[in-house]
Amino acid sequence: MTKSPLKSIVAILAGIMTIVLLSTGTDILLETLGIFPAPEKGLSIPWMLMLALIYRCVYAVVGGYITAVLAPSHGTRHAIILGVIGIIVSLIGVIVAWDLSPHWYPIALAVTALPCTWFGGKLRKEKPVII
Repeated sequence: MTKSPLKSIVAILAGIMTIVLLSTGTDILLETLGIFPAPEKGLSIPWMLMLALIYRCVYAVVGGYITAVLAPSHGTRHAIILGVIGIIVSLIGVIVAWDLSPHWYPIALAVTALPCTWFGGKLRKEKPVII
């Protein structure tokens, strides 16, 4: 985050918003279609949790890519920062959801946050530095 702190912050926030909006939108769509139960009923069926983990991982890759594209420099570094934020948020989710869902699911979200955003950042080739 060397060139412009504001651009760096915007890039990371764009990645966060991408992941949150896509994940939430998919959750709502699957609930509306009757594939997932309503949130108040809980989600404990393994295949549903695995599906949610898969699309959240895909969305984390997309968020990492968007962050890297918007970053003023060192896109992969910005995607890694996004992943660290994802780990922190996911660890809070582990604590909050400990009694709400099988333990493996929030732990898997925390474990996959950084590798997925990093991969998204790596998909974006680094921009050359112009002096």
